[in-house]
Amino acid sequence: MNQDLTAVAKDNTVRVSPTKLSNLVKTIVNKKVGNAINQLKFSNKRVSTNVLKVLNAAIANAENNKQLDIDNLYVKEAYVGKSLTMKRFRPRAKGRASSIIKPFSKITIIVAERSKIEKGKKQ
Repeated sequence: MNQDLTAVAKDNTVRVSPTKLSNLVKTIVNKKVGNAINQLKFSNKRVSTNVLKVLNAAIANAENNKQLDIDNLYVKEAYVGKSLTMKRFRPRAKGRASSIIKPFSKITIIVAERSKIEKGKKQ
């Protein structure tokens, strides 16, 4: 992996389960950045706004820190992982309590610049 052509953005506290988040993130991998942004903007999922913020942060990192061309950027990789879990309790019958687990997730998005050589191979 060429470090000069990639930029990374992370969010460690997304308030959704990792399985729901990974289903959304899988849809934007290997797409151009513009197409990925449009797909997230028009998605019906609540968590798509969080993913869009992380994607925009990765684009800003690529532009400002690595001086990459935005028009050639694509989503190279996207990872989802478990983070902390909030544990809450709900009263039940006969004085018992049942637990409610509210999971958090981590998301990492890596954007890379496609060179002209790679474009020729893909087509």
